[in-house]
Amino acid sequence: MPPETVLLLVGAGVAAGLCGSMAGLASLFSYPALLAVGLPATTANVTNTVALAFSTVGAAAGSRPELAGQARTVGRLALVALPGGALGAGLLLLTPPGVFEVVVPVLVAGASVALLLQPRLRARGERRRRADGPGAVSADALGAPVGSAWPSRPVLAGVLLVSVYGGYFGAAAGVLMLALVLVGLPVSLLQGNALKTVLLGLANLVAAAGFAFFGPVEWWAVPPMAAGLLVGAWCGPALARRLPAAVLRTGIALAGMGLAVSLAVQSWV
Repeated sequence: MPPETVLLLVGAGVAAGLCGSMAGLASLFSYPALLAVGLPATTANVTNTVALAFSTVGAAAGSRPELAGQARTVGRLALVALPGGALGAGLLLLTPPGVFEVVVPVLVAGASVALLLQPRLRARGERRRRADGPGAVSADALGAPVGSAWPSRPVLAGVLLVSVYGGYFGAAAGVLMLALVLVGLPVSLLQGNALKTVLLGLANLVAAAGFAFFGPVEWWAVPPMAAGLLVGAWCGPALARRLPAAVLRTGIALAGMGLAVSLAVQSWV
């Protein structure tokens, strides 16, 4: 590889790792970089998924404080994230391109709006709980009692669908997953961000394993991008802790809206 190609992939990996661990928009940097070095779209997609699997290690290591006490939640949701990632990878390999791309801009825009409205949605649920009386059981926005052993069915279904999309294509899957866990689970923004990273990482790992055997992975591009992703994902959670929650939430939502517009132009125009 020419040195400039190595530097491009490493730099894009660092930016993708930072953005992915903080905002769920890793593919905003990694996917275009792979296209820029000459990979076809499908090849860039599967190579990107394989490389992104390495960012999960760095992000999980950097998010240990936020993941503390969430092992049970991660275990429950992993039961749908893992098969979702496998199903998404299978869809990519077996179906014509473009299955999800038409509706993805709408999903990303909706998730971005949900992120902006998340404090209001959470406050509305709390007001409803207080109105029900002191004996009422506190519940999250999608109906699961806080502290219950299992997330609600809408949350489980949502995690499954986002994991399928993550295994299939994945651009802005992190925004969708973050909006889902913030609205559907009683977690803070940083806790939800850590959950999002782990769940999508599991879906990516399963998809990457399938692509490694059956997909057109360009392995020469994986090591430099994976190295950058590992560093960026490790540093991202520490940087997120230093940002006010409102600023971080607004920044993620605005970036998501920008990506939704970009994806809409690519898919519809």
